[in-house]
Amino acid sequence: MIPAAVAELQPRLVERYARLQELLRGLGRVVIGFSGGVDSTFLLAVAVGCLGRDALAVTGVSPSLAADEREEAARLAQRLGANHRCIPTGEMQVPGYVANAPDRCYFCKTDLFERLAAIARAEGYTAVLDGSNLDDLGDLRPGREAARQQGVRSPLTEVELTKADIRELSRALGLRTAEKPAMACLASRIPHGIPVTIERLTQVEQAEAALRSLGFPAVRVRHHEAIARIELPPADR
Repeated sequence: MIPAAVAELQPRLVERYARLQELLRGLGRVVIGFSGGVDSTFLLAVAVGCLGRDALAVTGVSPSLAADEREEAARLAQRLGANHRCIPTGEMQVPGYVANAPDRCYFCKTDLFERLAAIARAEGYTAVLDGSNLDDLGDLRPGREAARQQGVRSPLTEVELTKADIRELSRALGLRTAEKPAMACLASRIPHGIPVTIERLTQVEQAEAALRSLGFPAVRVRHHEAIARIELPPADR
């Protein structure tokens, strides 16, 4: 059943929302990689509506995930009534990840998707899903190759939903993430070639938390060894 607020949107979005529901119902029991961002929250909300407790949201916990983002993911999952758990990941033990070359995300996503696939096999889930959207196909994203290799499906891409579509549908569903800024992992603040360490990740996390506490929600702090580069929207400067 299409929610009333969604049914009032343009026909293209209604049709793609219906396709997403059909796809999810056809899968039956799914594990969803859940970060608490715009895309994965929308996917989880629709999955819970279609599958109930047969949709399991899993958040990978590592030093590259800020504590407040982990806590927010748990709150969002609870608000949606989702079956949710947090699991430790091990990318910090993978040399290819720590080396921080341009393909760093491949090693991170491979570690995460292998763990999600293990849960699916052990507990009888039929598919592992991620929140990639149609816009992601045009970006350089090594994590997409990891998803392909691990057999992870991307329902939002399959039904041709863009980031803008997902934000509009999220607003119709009343999801608080509809206007949430993009939140890449903390390791993305460290320039390629500088090794990813827990110390550097912690410095970035603490710096960004301090700036958010001052009223700057959309902020990133880039780690350049002895220099921090602060990025803010133009209006906040």
